[in-house]
Amino acid sequence: MKVAVCVKQISDPSEAQAIDPTSMCLKRGAKAILDDSDAYGVEIALRLAEVAGGAEVVLISMAPNQEVQGVRTGLAMGATSAVVVSDPQLAGADALTTAKVLASVVKRIGADLVIAATESTDGYTGTVPAQVAALLGWPALTFAKQIELRGSTLSIQRQTEDGYDVVEADLPGVVSVTAGVVEPRYPSFKGIMSAKSKPVEQLSLGDLGLSVAIDEKVLAVNDAEARTAGQIIEDDGSAEAEIINYLAQIKVL
Repeated sequence: MKVAVCVKQISDPSEAQAIDPTSMCLKRGAKAILDDSDAYGVEIALRLAEVAGGAEVVLISMAPNQEVQGVRTGLAMGATSAVVVSDPQLAGADALTTAKVLASVVKRIGADLVIAATESTDGYTGTVPAQVAALLGWPALTFAKQIELRGSTLSIQRQTEDGYDVVEADLPGVVSVTAGVVEPRYPSFKGIMSAKSKPVEQLSLGDLGLSVAIDEKVLAVNDAEARTAGQIIEDDGSAEAEIINYLAQIKVL
């Protein structure tokens, strides 16, 4: 079995974050790290591989300038290899374009299972795992707080506001995991050293047979509107009518 883990390499959150007004992209510092949320996905994949008896865990990432610093962390944790897609055309790519790239890599490596975080800590769209599943035509098992693999059947506990739902599907499939699903292991010194020699394949859009249209990129980034003061209604006997009138004005009633 081959498990693909979608990982994102982000700028160190301890550094100041800013948007480049020309490219509309997040300015990236000199240091790239593995997104904390993706460490949970790597750990889950490694545990499933151990249960399955030697399954291969491949990290897949889309990053600028052939960046591999964050990917090396996942390799040091125990992943087998990695595939990184870098291409100048991907600057400012939106979530759907990212999903198209990742889905193409999944097809290329012949993965049986895809694991991803629910959302990245610098994007928060929360849409990429489901988009990857739709592009592949695979079932999407989302918001997993626990995962079990029984033969070719995946079973998850999908986190809900009231507890969890049990969701099952046959492989191949895509699973998105929530933060805290497991405790990610720390890379050992041996793991860090071995990660330096593990294979990392570098691909371009041409290698995947893809192209990016201008309408599939982020064209603008705007500040959120400032919150305005609310309306205060003092109860002098007519508060009920005023509240009803206000709710009617904003079309709640």
